[in-house]
Amino acid sequence: MASFSNIGAICKVPSAPSLSSSSSRALFPTTLRNFNHSQVSRSRSCRLCIRSSYAEAVRGNPNSDAIDVVADVKTERIVVIGGSGFVGSAICKAAVSEGIEVISLSRSGRPSNSNPWVDQVTWITGDVFYANWDEILIGATAVVSTLGGFGSDEQMLRINGEANVVAVNAAKEYGIPKFILISVHDYNLPSFLLQSGYFTGKRKAESEVLSKFPSSGVVLRPAFIYGKRKVDGFEIPLDLIGEPLEKLLRATESFTKPLNSLPASDLVLAPPVSVDDVAYAVINAVKDDDCFGILTIDQIKEAAAGVKV
Repeated sequence: MASFSNIGAICKVPSAPSLSSSSSRALFPTTLRNFNHSQVSRSRSCRLCIRSSYAEAVRGNPNSDAIDVVADVKTERIVVIGGSGFVGSAICKAAVSEGIEVISLSRSGRPSNSNPWVDQVTWITGDVFYANWDEILIGATAVVSTLGGFGSDEQMLRINGEANVVAVNAAKEYGIPKFILISVHDYNLPSFLLQSGYFTGKRKAESEVLSKFPSSGVVLRPAFIYGKRKVDGFEIPLDLIGEPLEKLLRATESFTKPLNSLPASDLVLAPPVSVDDVAYAVINAVKDDDCFGILTIDQIKEAAAGVKV
């Protein structure tokens, strides 16, 4: 099986806020030869629909200094597969906070919590193997898959591998510009341990993303993801363990670095990753047309920080 462990991510950190999704009113001088075209965003994910009263303004008053231009600016529209899960819901919430239109596809549908952002997501109940992609993918600018799970080798191959491959091929067929996959860190495990259905499925999905979307596919490889996770109505505060452990490992990484070459060392030494950092790293990848490849633990942290600023 092909290995992508040496492929790095190319991703720039945004330095300016995104355009508002609401309609805006601007004043443009009637003398347009000095207009700077670089001021207009050329992002694939921003579509401008402009109604101009320029001709009418000039005919009515040739000496007019300014005209009104009403621009309806529509930002990104993403599909989150597994959007009602632990990681998926964090991505949906972060996307809504950034003014991104969100559609979630999951077998459980709309989550039971009453947070305000939930009302701003379109929740579709369904299975990726039997999805009506016409209903889901039309108009999307990116697909984010959080699919993954444990079980028998056969079950893990199907969930971690085959299900993601189906989603990748659907996105490719519908001409979606970008695909983002939440995968997993390999923990520096020996190759024979990576042959389990869990890792084999994940790497199969990675291979599909990077081959079908060679210049726009993004794979995130976080280690243990922490946050407040709800299971059957009960909240499990994984952050009580993950957050202090992350701080400890990062504070001591200069001392533990020589141990990184030891097999399976990252089972102990790989810093946990906040679910919010994963979510905002995804948002960075959605917004940045030049971001593609594999994001390591440190790159996930860096990408998230760029959006949070």
